[in-house]
Amino acid sequence: MTSLDFAVQPTVMMPTGQSPAIRRVNRLIQQVAGFNSNVLILGESGTGKEVVARAIHDCSNRRDRPFIPINCGAIPGELLESELFGHEKGAFTGALNARRGRFELGEGGTIFLDEIGDMNPSMQVKLLRVLQERVFERVGSCATQACDVRVIAATHRDLEDCIAKGTFREDLYYRLNVVPIEMPAVRDRRGDLPLLISTLARRVQEVHGLPVRLTSEAVSALEKYRWPGNVRELSNLLERIAIESAGDPVCIAQLPARYRPTDWIQPPEQLELAAETEWADGFITDDVVDAILESGVAEPAAPEGPFEAVVPNVALLQAGAAHLPAGGMDLKQYLDDLERSLICKALAAASGTVAHAARLLGLRRTTLVEKLRKYGVAASDLPATGS
Repeated sequence: MTSLDFAVQPTVMMPTGQSPAIRRVNRLIQQVAGFNSNVLILGESGTGKEVVARAIHDCSNRRDRPFIPINCGAIPGELLESELFGHEKGAFTGALNARRGRFELGEGGTIFLDEIGDMNPSMQVKLLRVLQERVFERVGSCATQACDVRVIAATHRDLEDCIAKGTFREDLYYRLNVVPIEMPAVRDRRGDLPLLISTLARRVQEVHGLPVRLTSEAVSALEKYRWPGNVRELSNLLERIAIESAGDPVCIAQLPARYRPTDWIQPPEQLELAAETEWADGFITDDVVDAILESGVAEPAAPEGPFEAVVPNVALLQAGAAHLPAGGMDLKQYLDDLERSLICKALAAASGTVAHAARLLGLRRTTLVEKLRKYGVAASDLPATGS
């Protein structure tokens, strides 16, 4: 089993990938960068629309001037006008001082209006005027100011549908949609995934100082996932992998369950690894239990007393005798009892020291504390040391 070590690579300015869709996006970025035309970037949430906007700015003759992003959906409508155009002292309650807006601060540069589809109708009218006449007024002022900014807008919404519903102005749509660029979803460019992983892994390492290493089989598994959260979801997953793996190569069995292919069958030699991984998180997931049972590995015998449980480690399971009562059993309750029993034994062996018991169980101390609360385990529950 080979592993891919995603080492630090040179910084990539353009969206990452070699798929036809991404090549078209990068070609459009290069073509439109030299002009001042408005650009409308479309695509699902998390696809990297701001990356496209920054690339256009960085490739343009405005690159030495500010690039100012603003999320129109994150600012209440009554505050958005002041945020964009600024306000004068006393313009409204709380306006103790005059304030410059984003269009003033971005003079000569680029304003990126993200989630433009969430802008309220009254603000749409004011933005339309800026795009048409290149002038604006601060809130509370009658003085008209000229502005020289390039506007790039983005949205995950279907603006033509919003126009039909009356929530977005048709004239503003055509003003913004001079050059449309559609950012594809990750599921529509799966072949780009290794390059995306490499680029995002470099960023994780730069920020956290932690390497990301995936086996080739794990990368292939990730290529089969649908990625509803797109690049943002992939970035979050790689950050999680970097933190949890401590630089060791991560195989399919160590990926979170949702990222494993539905048709993937866990090799018997990986069952112990998966079981240890799940127990390190403080629980055994259903898919691990199913894999153990389907592989023919024996489950532990039912405990005869409160502290006579067998450690649920695959190597020990293989040494035990399979036993299932004729009338069946409550597996969840059985596993809960088993876990509680082992926790009590570990605490007894550690003379009641939670940190030492956590190390014996391969758990984080905080995880063990939560389990003690869950099972209501107190010092009086512990057997005498050596019993």
